[in-house]
Amino acid sequence: MYALLFSDTGLSVGQISSLFALWSITGVLLEVPSGAWADAVSRRLLLWVGPLLTAAGFALWVIVPSYWAFALGFVLWGTGGALASGALEALVYDELDHLGAADRYARVMGRARAARLMATMASVGLAGPVFALGGYQAVGAASVLAALLTAAIATRFPEHRVTRASADDSWAATLRAGLAEARADRSVRGALLLVPAVGAVWGALDEYTPLLVRDLGVTEETVPYLILLIWAGATAGSLLTGPAERLGTTGLAVLLAGAALALATGAVARTPAGIGLVALAFGAFQLADVLADVRLQHRIDEARRATLTSVAGLGTDLGTVAVYGLYGLLGTTTAHGTVFALLAVPYLVTALVLAGGARAARARL
Repeated sequence: MYALLFSDTGLSVGQISSLFALWSITGVLLEVPSGAWADAVSRRLLLWVGPLLTAAGFALWVIVPSYWAFALGFVLWGTGGALASGALEALVYDELDHLGAADRYARVMGRARAARLMATMASVGLAGPVFALGGYQAVGAASVLAALLTAAIATRFPEHRVTRASADDSWAATLRAGLAEARADRSVRGALLLVPAVGAVWGALDEYTPLLVRDLGVTEETVPYLILLIWAGATAGSLLTGPAERLGTTGLAVLLAGAALALATGAVARTPAGIGLVALAFGAFQLADVLADVRLQHRIDEARRATLTSVAGLGTDLGTVAVYGLYGLLGTTTAHGTVFALLAVPYLVTALVLAGGARAARARL
């Protein structure tokens, strides 16, 4: 609901886009240092501190709704997200590896993301009646409570990795070693680039889906239910992660191309059925997102796992900032559906690059 809160407070599309950009810029500045920090200290520590900062940002939004309060809230949320980014994937992978079950990473992360999305769907479904009863204040209070609960759960995560406190294991040294690994290994570089290529655009468009839906002419109370449909599609994509691991590079290219076409077609339709196609596209993007992360995790060293995962996250954040800026420019004079369709093009480009790489690999064999 926060995009609607910003709009109802009187912010323009350009101002809303600048807030989203600030959110991502915060992540850009902190993403890689926080990942290196997670490799040097306790990953669990960062996972419970981050949600506390997010809770503070949400509280600020409903207590003093204004552009600068929204901006500070996004800085807090961005900081909290940066602390968790990389740390979560690294902790899960290494704990599974500790149990001799690293091959289950894709299935576990797919189910975890599906659980997160189902919780999001539940909150979206409740947003309408909660908003009707208590307005943005009630929705904000529920968001603060959810963030506090996240922090409490994170304190219970297991962590068997032993961190060392020597000078050679400082976060700066860990960062240098991680970047050196990326430079030296071509397969790691490719996996690092694929993560933002898949995640940046649809991750940014997600923030504009309420505005896309409201352009259909539906009431604000109806918006959450159509957003629920989009999240249902993303959840289905997460649950397909296990079987989809068998997709090769060509299969991933076909998946992204199909998703791009569904997104463009659904967005310009400006009908509830079109939103169904957007939901299908988001499901495919979510599936591709997890598969890109799996490729990366299988290629990087344990000691630098959070660092390189955060490097990939940095690429995603930079791409997201670019999308926010572009959306702010286009959305001022262009319908939301048209902007969505135009931003499907990068996925067609990524699909072509993947297909070309697959053909080159087969030719070398």
